[in-house]
Amino acid sequence: MEIKFDRYQMIFDYHTHTTYSHGKGSIEDNVKAAVDAGLSALAITDHGPGHLTYGVKRENFPVMREEISALKAKYPEIQLYLGIEANIVSVGNYLDVSEEEKDCFDFILAGYHYGIPHGHCVANWLDSHGMLPGGGTDLLVKNTDMTLKALYENDIKILTHPGDKGRFDILDIAKACADTDTLMEISTWHAHLTVEEIKTAAQTDAKFVISSDAHTPDRVGSFHGGIERALEAGLDIERIVNIREVHD
Repeated sequence: MEIKFDRYQMIFDYHTHTTYSHGKGSIEDNVKAAVDAGLSALAITDHGPGHLTYGVKRENFPVMREEISALKAKYPEIQLYLGIEANIVSVGNYLDVSEEEKDCFDFILAGYHYGIPHGHCVANWLDSHGMLPGGGTDLLVKNTDMTLKALYENDIKILTHPGDKGRFDILDIAKACADTDTLMEISTWHAHLTVEEIKTAAQTDAKFVISSDAHTPDRVGSFHGGIERALEAGLDIERIVNIREVHD
């Protein structure tokens, strides 16, 4: 299927990373790229502090907030937000961001990653490499359960790359996203949601968002890979909240 990408426009990109976690550009670098891409809004959403190797340092939350505030004045043509891509975990409020820390951010994204304690990470990694004795059927239950609890116990704007790095019941998660008004991400950085996962999630009333998950400024506003999978899955473009179809 040949896709004419110029028929589509990304309105905003709410999932981008900077050097505050393991991105390669500054906040301002991402802002400049977003302006050049014609976006109306951008969110900086570095990795949650619970990640063992590249989570944002908690002491940088107010530093990032001050930087965003200064850039809002410098770039009035674009709306800027400070968020965070919290890690889904199996304890506490099921995120690696506390209730008090949430006040530092305009909104919360959440996703599952390796490299965090209390998230079945070792078992999921072994399972993904065919090294887990007995298979990973119980992991599907555990992974899905902690994701559902994270969704119902927190106000999450976007569930990032659902289905990545483990076994998850996408239908149950999509139902929960519909219940909680959480957007399901079609990532252009990760392979999830896959075409089949989009088809499954589309059986519910869940809404979708395409994100660049940019780790370098040049990828801010990237959406082609997400559009390809969405169209292949037969998803109605109107269900993707940040994509507009351009008519002649």
